[in-house]
Amino acid sequence: MRDSFLPFSDVRKTLRTGKLSKHLGSALVLSMILGFSGVGAYAQDTGAARIAAVNSDRILRESAAAKAAQSKLEQEFSKRDKALQEMAQRLKTMSDGMDKNGPSMSPSDRAARQRDLSQLDADFQRKQREFREDLNQRRNEELAAVLERANKVIKQIAEQQHYDLIVQEAVYVSPRIDITDQVLKALAASSAN
Repeated sequence: MRDSFLPFSDVRKTLRTGKLSKHLGSALVLSMILGFSGVGAYAQDTGAARIAAVNSDRILRESAAAKAAQSKLEQEFSKRDKALQEMAQRLKTMSDGMDKNGPSMSPSDRAARQRDLSQLDADFQRKQREFREDLNQRRNEELAAVLERANKVIKQIAEQQHYDLIVQEAVYVSPRIDITDQVLKALAASSAN
């Protein structure tokens, strides 16, 4: 791998002469990742950059902190969810009753029941919208806290294991550089403390 990198001065000479090679491609990709400050010399002096990747979606699905946050949200919103389900059932019962008994009702009774049904439907829609908004806001807050803790753990791993770059979003990640399991274990250990 060491031979696939050119010193930075050789990269400039290759660019001036217009000769493209596999070395140029490797040097340009690494230089874009690490910035153009002495990349060729860095790669030659210390070997290839240590790069790792973390799957953030797995962290948010599988970590103990994420599961605890989900449980907390379920507890926090369970009463409101149950009240909404009961309200939806009442709305359905009233609507079914109107469909069944509406033709045989007097016009004034039918109008009164229709008003009650419309009012209940409007209340239900409003409460359901407020519920979704509140739940989304709280979920975002809890997930942001989980990601903040995960980022601290990732930074500690990077410093301890001398990684030069750790990415969280990528189109493709080789299992060879995926450290998600390591981050999950470190998060679990930090949660236990």
